[in-house]
Amino acid sequence: MFVFRNVKNRIKAFKQDESGILTVEAIMIFPLLLWTITFTFTAFEGFRQSASNLKAAYTVSDLISRESAAVTDVYIDSLHELMGEMVNNRSEVRMRVSLIRFDENDNRHYVDWSTVRGYDTEWNDNNIQEIENRLPPMPDQDTVILVETSNEYIPQFKPGWDLATGINFQNFIFTRPRFSTKVACNLVRPPVVCVDNSA
Repeated sequence: MFVFRNVKNRIKAFKQDESGILTVEAIMIFPLLLWTITFTFTAFEGFRQSASNLKAAYTVSDLISRESAAVTDVYIDSLHELMGEMVNNRSEVRMRVSLIRFDENDNRHYVDWSTVRGYDTEWNDNNIQEIENRLPPMPDQDTVILVETSNEYIPQFKPGWDLATGINFQNFIFTRPRFSTKVACNLVRPPVVCVDNSA
């Protein structure tokens, strides 16, 4: 009987003992706290990179729209490098730049020139219809500079969740030429379309 009473008292004392409870709670909460911090940083960094991609795409589009000379492969290379510096990410920045013209008689768009850096194919007269619904309304023989960019988001932390993996930031920016109806081309590096080299 004494043994059972002694065991019962020990169990009761153990239940009432609160020493070390802070350490146990800290061990339980720490993984959740660490996950919350990394998630917040990853989400914030993702939004920052998305904004950087958009700003860089608008910058490239605006620079081309102000050109009075023909764009060349070296010029496009420098814009691609500039965009990579502006985005400042560990993944490759892909860019496709095109000058698209609308013909009212044919009721369709034509590609005066198109060049790519990182994309597999350029736009041409045969495949431009794939994106005609995304292009703005245009008067006859009007042109737009179309800049498309793509950049994969690679998070710095990978705490075991796939929420931030496989995200591609894609931009579709169009701008009218500022000082003339078109921007001339002098492009030769394939894949490329350059059917109009006179401004």
